[in-house]
Amino acid sequence: MSTGKQLTALLLFTTALTLPAAAFAQDAGVGTGAEGVPADEDAATDALQAQQAQGIDNTPQEEEFEEPDISVPGGSIVVTGRRRQDVTRASSQVVSVLDSVSIARSGEGDIAGALTRVTGLSTVGNGLVFVRGLGDRYSLALLNGLPLPSPQPLSRVVPLDIFPTSVIASSLVQKTYSANFPGEFGGGVINLTTRAVPDESFVKVSAGISGDTETTFGTGYSYYGSDYDWFGFDDGRREPGPNLQSFLNSGLQITDPQVDQQAILLELGDPNQILLQSTDELPVNWSAGITAGTSFDVFADGRFGIIATASLSNKWRNRFITRQVAVNGALDLDQDGTQFQTDQRILANAMLGLGLEVGEHRFRLTNLFIRDSLKRASLAQINDLTDDDDDLFQNTGWYERQLFDTQFVGELEFGDLSVDLRAGYAQTQREAPNEWEFVYTRDLTPTTQLDEIYLNLQNGGQRGRTTVAFSDLTEDLYYGGLDLSYQFADWVTLTVGGAYTDTTRLSRRREFDIRATGAYPLVFGAFRPDNLLGDALINLGYDTAAQAAGGIGPFGYQIIDTTASDPAFSAGLEIKAGYVQANLTQSDALSLDLGIRYEDATQEVIPLGLDGRPNGSANATLLNNDYFLPGATLTWEVMDSVQLRLNASKTIARPQFRELILQTYYDPETNRQFTGNPGLIDSRLTNYEARLEHYWGSNSRASVAGFYKDIENPIEIFSSFNDNAVVSRFANAPSAKLYGAEVELQWNKDLYDLGEWWDSKRFVAIANYTYTKSDISVQDGDLVNIPELGGLQPASNFFEDGTALTGQSDHIANVQLGLEDLDRVSQLTVLFNYGSKRVISRSTLSRPDIIEDPGLTIDLVARQGFQLAGAELELKLEARNLTGRDHFEYQTAGDARIENNSYRVGRNFAVSLSAEF
Repeated sequence: MSTGKQLTALLLFTTALTLPAAAFAQDAGVGTGAEGVPADEDAATDALQAQQAQGIDNTPQEEEFEEPDISVPGGSIVVTGRRRQDVTRASSQVVSVLDSVSIARSGEGDIAGALTRVTGLSTVGNGLVFVRGLGDRYSLALLNGLPLPSPQPLSRVVPLDIFPTSVIASSLVQKTYSANFPGEFGGGVINLTTRAVPDESFVKVSAGISGDTETTFGTGYSYYGSDYDWFGFDDGRREPGPNLQSFLNSGLQITDPQVDQQAILLELGDPNQILLQSTDELPVNWSAGITAGTSFDVFADGRFGIIATASLSNKWRNRFITRQVAVNGALDLDQDGTQFQTDQRILANAMLGLGLEVGEHRFRLTNLFIRDSLKRASLAQINDLTDDDDDLFQNTGWYERQLFDTQFVGELEFGDLSVDLRAGYAQTQREAPNEWEFVYTRDLTPTTQLDEIYLNLQNGGQRGRTTVAFSDLTEDLYYGGLDLSYQFADWVTLTVGGAYTDTTRLSRRREFDIRATGAYPLVFGAFRPDNLLGDALINLGYDTAAQAAGGIGPFGYQIIDTTASDPAFSAGLEIKAGYVQANLTQSDALSLDLGIRYEDATQEVIPLGLDGRPNGSANATLLNNDYFLPGATLTWEVMDSVQLRLNASKTIARPQFRELILQTYYDPETNRQFTGNPGLIDSRLTNYEARLEHYWGSNSRASVAGFYKDIENPIEIFSSFNDNAVVSRFANAPSAKLYGAEVELQWNKDLYDLGEWWDSKRFVAIANYTYTKSDISVQDGDLVNIPELGGLQPASNFFEDGTALTGQSDHIANVQLGLEDLDRVSQLTVLFNYGSKRVISRSTLSRPDIIEDPGLTIDLVARQGFQLAGAELELKLEARNLTGRDHFEYQTAGDARIENNSYRVGRNFAVSLSAEF
């Protein structure tokens, strides 16, 4: 057997060990190309062979390949002079590229969903992407090579589910570090490139409907809110009233005599924000969008293009959640209950892109607006088994996330000199006005009058509670970068570059606990929320004469500002960076990409007082660090169809702003509270990777890789308990190691030999599998710094030696099996996605960790294009989660298991139609 056949057989055998069904889907006995074509003839495609078989004499040539539009710092990612057009193969780094065809094949409506099909990537429910099981902190998200600010208080990385696929031309995932990217590179970088200059003028309109078996046409909860909720915008009704706003601006304490608490209470009690209503039949989800583009010639050799897009979607989701809390390590229950929650998510976006191509020069001006609004209504019944009572929680909330991003990219070519210019400004905002919670309590062993019914006496949780919170976050990011590349000879290209990033964040949160004082009549506690805070009852509480005349009371009201000690914080991160990178090509078979990046970063978090000025708190944070971060990748083309890559690098991971502030925040997605740790420090990573790749005809390929990461001071989440409530906190574990392997296979089989109908048909099989193992190291004498819990403490109090990093799944697998037409839009794809169990939060006090089990999901996507009245139409049908896989978050100890945040997901079905003119 030839060397080429041996290597191919080895790769297929390795694939068969992990994905036997995918490997043996190929013809038995095939040892070289997919159709038995010798490896050294892989430039000849199946279609060319068919022509030759029919007597048509064509000279073999590289198959037609449309290079995806990718914009990254330092210019093109493809090695200069390499003859291969496939970006995955020709890149000097380990990359995966989702071009427009791949994104369309997945059928996903947002980029976060589409990225789950990339080897080693997985997402959590709020759109954050994990690379090789590492948390979102180890993933870097860029748009056209420029950084993005995040609208999420708990995340430095922007959630990628807010990016619709209609505005994205390609998505590049690079897993090996190169010096042209920022140093915060733990698992990989995800670079999204927006659409630029279209080939021809077009207008495309689309509309779709969808639903799921747990929500659509079923019962749900909602509240009125405002007139424009369906559009994702509040009409101003949720904003603080004039008296409350005046107080917030004053810097006064809520107890100061100048503050009119009665006037504030009268403004807060808007029934439209607090009256929960049951909806008998939730509507179907819907979406609509329009994209248009045109281009025309300018100058002598230039072309100018415009692309504009806008879309709006409205989706409903029911979740029937099981919520349980343990009282000890044996998982004896402290709390047991259920929560029924209905979310209405409205996503609006618009993009205007201007592109100019003049000769070899390319310019891009992108303006992007995304608004993601969530309207939440829930009712939970929780049995407190320790206190022997039963609580009823009613929550209503409105969460607005908004991103505005404008950026300029210039890529200029002057012979051997390339100049890359990048500049941008982005702002994200998150507002959550009028987050209401009403708690009603009844005694399970009644002894006195009205013990058996639910009452909210508004006495701070003894029997009922009423709270409202207002929070807002604004983050501004300025970015500038310049890269110069010069090809000194055919075998050497040198790139030098610099970048400046300035990020500032201002976050405010005010929570008010509304208390009834004095002899508050028990019967009032049975009123529904809008009557509890109705004008008549509030005014009665301040009218002692009316109380005496009615023979009730005396009682009154007071407002407690629970966030007075930490109402706001400002944060900033300034990064000055420079790098040198060289690409050395010894021959077509051997190249070396190496570079080093220097970063000087100042990160600070400053607690602010009620007056908006620094309050002098000892919980402020100032991290001032500089790093030299080297990276090198050697690519050796062992033979014409097989290449080997070796990579080594050093990178970092900084704490996120929200993780550094000692302020409690409630995450509605996970139903958990989070508190920051001002004692966190940077994590340092050392990365190694080796990858063997095989390519053959029809853009088919297979690869196997191994990787290893040594992480110093990784930031981990652990859970503690405060008054029976689970609170998640952050701490630096001493160290951790992460290692594993990846196997990937893409096999395209042209089916022309099956008959005339199959002439233009192709079978596509894409399979990938990632095995990841991680171990936290905790030794005697290791300490962690948690100021809120007493400062330096033994690490063994919070972390156990040998346990896995949070967010890390041992096994991640994706399989796509599809039939598609090469001449027109016609695809049928079955998608399998699997993620094994992963720890999402550590537990202390001898309680077991909280586990999430993503499991197996199966999706079906069908696309069919056709013509009608001169227009190109496309019909898309989707069936998601065909197995009905539910969401599981739980703890186990021996045979005992409790559900922390588990709920049914249901099957989702969608149909959409688009027309292009």
